[in-house]
Amino acid sequence: MASAELRQIRRRIRSVQSTMKITRAMELIATARIPKATFRVTANQPYTQTMTDVIRNISASSSGLKHPLLERRDVETAGIVVVTSDRGLAGGYNTNVIRMAERHILDQRHQDRAVRLYTIGKKAESYFRYRRYQIERSWTGITDTPSYSDARSIARVVLEAYENRSVDSADLFTTKFVSALTQTPILWPLLPIEPPDMSDVAATSSGYNFEPEPSEILDRLLPRFLVGSVFGVLLEASASEHAARRRAMKAATENAEELTRALIREANQARQAEVTTEISEIVGGAEALTAG
Repeated sequence: MASAELRQIRRRIRSVQSTMKITRAMELIATARIPKATFRVTANQPYTQTMTDVIRNISASSSGLKHPLLERRDVETAGIVVVTSDRGLAGGYNTNVIRMAERHILDQRHQDRAVRLYTIGKKAESYFRYRRYQIERSWTGITDTPSYSDARSIARVVLEAYENRSVDSADLFTTKFVSALTQTPILWPLLPIEPPDMSDVAATSSGYNFEPEPSEILDRLLPRFLVGSVFGVLLEASASEHAARRRAMKAATENAEELTRALIREANQARQAEVTTEISEIVGGAEALTAG
């Protein structure tokens, strides 16, 4: 009995060690990808900031911003965009943002509003399809290393839905990259576009002349600003995914190491019990022979 128990424990040890090799490899891969992902997040920020400054200056020169993409309207149909990963093994990264989005969807329905759902990443698509949500459009295979063309494709679909009044607003649910240890699920208002803060407009707007007219510039600028915003969101989501996966795989590796040590102790105890049993049997046999 002890021998069979020992074989079973040793099989478990080999299985745990094989799993540990996989989790350690995934941890190293995620660790290698984090610096590149965070660099892309940082590199994209000046572009978005410059676009915001231009919009602010146009507002100052034209006595306020007026554009269909900036005007709020009564919401009868809400557009919901959910950004997750294509792969799992990232801890609570996907679960947190999906739950936040689902609560918002239910809240919109309680307010008698229709919902049009757009998903980015296989995890969101599979979750909502399994629960029989109607998905208007889904994108997969882009969350690991998103490109600007991916952001343009997403923004174009949402913008067309907003312009033809298929949706009256668009909210994007994603994960904000705070640090390698902290990633926070957030709601990002996508449409209508939030006007920039005008508190310091006097300091930034003097001496600007615009050609063509500010309204024409806005027609060209705001769609690009939307694409840039979506691209920034995708970059932060990618960095968050890699950081979450590294943390989850590190914890899994440490747990596997601890489990291996516990199983080795258990195997040693089983082996010790087996040796003790064999010695007892030998001594018992010797005593029986002596008595005979």
